[in-house]
Amino acid sequence: MKIVACNSNRPLAEAVAAALNLPLTKASVRRFADMEVFVEIHENIRGEDVFIIQSTSYPANDNLMELLIACDALRRASARRVTAVIPYFGYARQDRKSGPRTPISAKLVANLITEAGANRVLTVDLHAGQIQGFFDIPVDNLYAAPLFTRDIEQRYAGRDLMIVSPDVGGVLRARAIATRLKLDLAIIDKRREQAGVSEVMNIIGDVRGRDCLLVDDIVDSGGTLVNAASALIAGGAKSASVYVTHGVLSGGAVARVASSNIEMLTVTDTILATEAMRLADNVRQISIAPLLAEAMRRISDESSVSSLFD
Repeated sequence: MKIVACNSNRPLAEAVAAALNLPLTKASVRRFADMEVFVEIHENIRGEDVFIIQSTSYPANDNLMELLIACDALRRASARRVTAVIPYFGYARQDRKSGPRTPISAKLVANLITEAGANRVLTVDLHAGQIQGFFDIPVDNLYAAPLFTRDIEQRYAGRDLMIVSPDVGGVLRARAIATRLKLDLAIIDKRREQAGVSEVMNIIGDVRGRDCLLVDDIVDSGGTLVNAASALIAGGAKSASVYVTHGVLSGGAVARVASSNIEMLTVTDTILATEAMRLADNVRQISIAPLLAEAMRRISDESSVSSLFD
């Protein structure tokens, strides 16, 4: 078993390697003067079971090219099996035609990864479950729910909690955590009455006097979660905190969260933390590395991955 780290999130790769008690494979992932990506593996990996760890987060296109070229390098070096470990799968939000003459970019990216030489994919909390069907190779989709459950039990013990889904589409994800913790579930129904008019948020469930925990898979601009937290406080909630798997947090998102009603935003380290995230008082990261490491070990041993979530 060999682990190759590209450049998108090297601290996560190092944490996974440490959890597996394995060194990272010696490799160079660098740029030529014109910014072309070049990958060179400095160890013999013939016949090995190789895992490439690379999130396709910002800059998404550069990180995607690193992953594709690394897959090609490993295939040509006669690796027995190449598993693309993609903690954050970029382009996942483009999983359907959103209008006429628009692409399904998630399918295109799936084709590219397969053609580049990956034999299987390991990812975390895909934005849309049907993306697994875009691949013609096996896909293991891990869930952050067990990690969040343990953290909530430790951090919010003794508080009157309620799990909240920030939209109707995320109900299944929120319900999974509410069921594990035996907590009540509320849903925020948001709708835009007309173009140019701000969204109206209706809360389904009684949140008065409760410490609410919003659960989602991606936070990008942060606008939806900030508005949801404000709606919960206005609806009588005692506090509003957030658990999100992928902290994209682009543009001024961290500043938006820092100045909001959100008591604490907890994200995993599927995406490398920015300096703004590290400095924010109400943003924290918890590590997904132990979960990834155990899943990789089971894939290498040909044992069950799904039983991780039983």
